Amino acid sequence: MNLPGQEKRSFNNPFIPLKHANFRYYWIGMCISLIGTWMQNVAQPWLAYTMTKSALLLGLVGAIQFMPVLLFSLFAGVLIDKFQKKTVLLFTQSASLVITLTLAILDYSGHIQFWHILVLAAALGLVNTFDMPTRQSFIIQLVGKDDLMNAIALNSAMFNMCRIVGPAIAGLVIGYFGVGMCFLANSISFAAVVISLLFIHPMTIQATVKSSKRILADVKDGLNYIYQRPVLFDAVLLLTIIGTFAMNNNVLIPVFSEVVLKQGSMGMGILYSFSGIGALIGAMLVALTSKSGPNKLVIYAVPTIIGIFLVLNSCTTNFLIAGLYIAATGLFFNLFTATINSVMQLHTGNEFRSRVMSVYTLVFSGSTPIGNLYAGLADDYIGARFGFAACGVIVLALLIPMYLYKLRSHGHVPPLI
Repeated sequence: MNLPGQEKRSFNNPFIPLKHANFRYYWIGMCISLIGTWMQNVAQPWLAYTMTKSALLLGLVGAIQFMPVLLFSLFAGVLIDKFQKKTVLLFTQSASLVITLTLAILDYSGHIQFWHILVLAAALGLVNTFDMPTRQSFIIQLVGKDDLMNAIALNSAMFNMCRIVGPAIAGLVIGYFGVGMCFLANSISFAAVVISLLFIHPMTIQATVKSSKRILADVKDGLNYIYQRPVLFDAVLLLTIIGTFAMNNNVLIPVFSEVVLKQGSMGMGILYSFSGIGALIGAMLVALTSKSGPNKLVIYAVPTIIGIFLVLNSCTTNFLIAGLYIAATGLFFNLFTATINSVMQLHTGNEFRSRVMSVYTLVFSGSTPIGNLYAGLADDYIGARFGFAACGVIVLALLIPMYLYKLRSHGHVPPLI
């Protein structure tokens, strides 16, 4: 179903949010920063795997990095609501600059050890616990509510455009200059966001929350808010399944590329770029149809399609076919998550937005430790070729009881909108 006044699905200009100067500054700064982030997202697991030759230890790096998100996201949402979003982002982006610069210095000095990667991954994860929900809830202050869904989709498109460019550059840089250059480039790129934020004057959507309640009480209110709204609760359940098991590329791709496809860092970077190409197409599809509201079919059918493509990827040893399967998974994954993001923001009051988006962050990224360890174990114990299949099978298995419950409770799959 569609939002009121949006009965007819139509295509629109996906670049409309760029008419807002605030969003332009933010979008350009983030574009530069995310290229650096994706360079590091390729370099860090490659460094960890080449140092240890263990998929499980590689999974541990991802688990450690996202563990703070799992542990502290709900509390982060409450704290973020008490401060100006711009101030929080200036702090988190500056902290990320320092952490990644430290990693670059350790690598260039020749003193880098595996435990350094773990500690700095944890530090970056702690910063991201506050950074991610802040960025999600900040967008409405850049474009207003009318252009919000379009801005979310365009922001996602930018993220995935960088997801194409960053890994491709990283593959070349690692081959010619080493992983340290990727870490250094990422550190410098955070300065672009800090500079862009200095030019932004966000809209006043609401006054900063000055709650007299304790943090735990605020967290409970946020969770109750979601639980009492089936639209939000259904979205969170589906996102938990997909966010945990569907996209563990930081563990699966390096091992699959090295062991199954017999490719080096260049091949790994290309596979990451395939995923980004698919995800970019998915984001643009959302942007093109955003005026007609979130699509119920995307919410309920796409998770199954994602699970199927994950299984199919384990059925090939051909580099190009594997890349196409990874691209298809990325397309449907991003189509799903961008739609879920829009659903959660459009159906949340301003006073709860940061808390609801902290739950989004919790189930989308905070579940990564579980998914990364699961993928690492699957690679180590049933073979590198079947890691993708193991993730696809558990996605499909977990969707079945949820769909059956919905059919039993409502007689049909209920509309989200």
